[in-house]
Amino acid sequence: MSLDIVVVLLYAASMLALGWYGMHRARTSEEYLIAGRNLGPWCYMGTMASTVLGGACTVGTMRLGYVYGISGVWLCATLGLGIIALNLFLAKPLLKLKIFTVTQVLERRYNAVARQASAAIMLAYSLMIGVISTLAMGTVLQVLFEWPFLLSILCGGGVVVAYSSIGGMWSLTLTDIVQFVIKTVGLMFILLPICLYRVGAWDALMAQLPASAFSFTAMGYDTIISYFLIYFFGILIGQDIWQRVFTARSEHVAKYAGSAAGVYCVIYGLVCAVIGMCARVIIPDLTDPNNTFAAITQTALPPGIRGLVIAAALAAMMSTASAGLLAASTVLTQDLLPTLRNGKASSLSMNRWCTALTGLAVLAIACVVTDVLGALTLTYNLLVAGMLIPLVGAIYWKRATTAGAIASMSLGFATALVFMIKDGLAAASPIYYGLSVGLVSFVVVSLAARQPVVATQTR
Repeated sequence: MSLDIVVVLLYAASMLALGWYGMHRARTSEEYLIAGRNLGPWCYMGTMASTVLGGACTVGTMRLGYVYGISGVWLCATLGLGIIALNLFLAKPLLKLKIFTVTQVLERRYNAVARQASAAIMLAYSLMIGVISTLAMGTVLQVLFEWPFLLSILCGGGVVVAYSSIGGMWSLTLTDIVQFVIKTVGLMFILLPICLYRVGAWDALMAQLPASAFSFTAMGYDTIISYFLIYFFGILIGQDIWQRVFTARSEHVAKYAGSAAGVYCVIYGLVCAVIGMCARVIIPDLTDPNNTFAAITQTALPPGIRGLVIAAALAAMMSTASAGLLAASTVLTQDLLPTLRNGKASSLSMNRWCTALTGLAVLAIACVVTDVLGALTLTYNLLVAGMLIPLVGAIYWKRATTAGAIASMSLGFATALVFMIKDGLAAASPIYYGLSVGLVSFVVVSLAARQPVVATQTR
């Protein structure tokens, strides 16, 4: 175990070193927030894939693979399909806008009030993305190294807060590339082959699991459809993802490298689901499926190799945690603070301080949240129900009004929240009713407002 700790500590030290190097690349606010809009195809693909595939995708998909089998792939698959759609159809108009946040689109189409209302939702979403991956890091470190939970949260999350704060997007890009390589090697080329070897290869796995484990619909059509509505559309409007789009050097880079990142996400989901299926054979009496990754790593791997695979999982979690952290800080400095400072732009120093303070908030929230997948579902439910309809309307419907957008945001958000409380986080009703109420209120209020037609500025 001491060898594993050494490997993980070396990994953490390398992330801090890359963060320090990134600080010297971030000389302006634009370089700090979006890497100067200058990433080429390989950097863009690596940072896009790393942003999406975090703790919930890694730990959560292995849990789904353990419980349902191959159909656990749908969590990552819907995210990957969303990445492909975003880069193929939305990246081009987004790059032309030269903006920093999702909510700036709403201000251009509606007004500043719509931007502020949506910024509050986006800030909550971005914070929770950081919390989810920080929680996953803490859980893994606690189980594998038997550290106290709070210490695990502070150690894992503290590294992310440190390198994200000092270097911003350049630090995130550099660390994302290394994390992309580490998690690809660690999970796809080490853990997966070893797990298949332990169960006796694919044919033996098929013989030891029920036929339902090899059905892509085993988790149920309702769950698959709700995943599509929540995660596919959530990716299309998430600040952490848009912020990566803004880093692309050109439309060509975004289109092709971004689509490659989406395909990688689907493959990653298949790998994690199969690892979870192997864990079901190797550890059939696992009491808590949420610990599938930690349990299979402890059981199947020798010291040293185990440390590398732990670092691979931490790489996945850190990349998404840092993305959520910087996204929350960007919304704060670009959308909310200027209102309090009479429109004055934030300086590079203020961006760094806001990122650090946002990171402390993420660590504090992570100390009281327990369910990774539940937190992810809650986050995307509220984002999609509150933001999807007014954002799509801003781009494609000329009769949309500010009143309709605010009504849709508030009522869609509130409806999803009510049904999550009523029916639970795993239910499909929150996103169904949230989107339905948001759409109806958007159309009815916009038509009733009878404002003059406004030509869209987002194409």
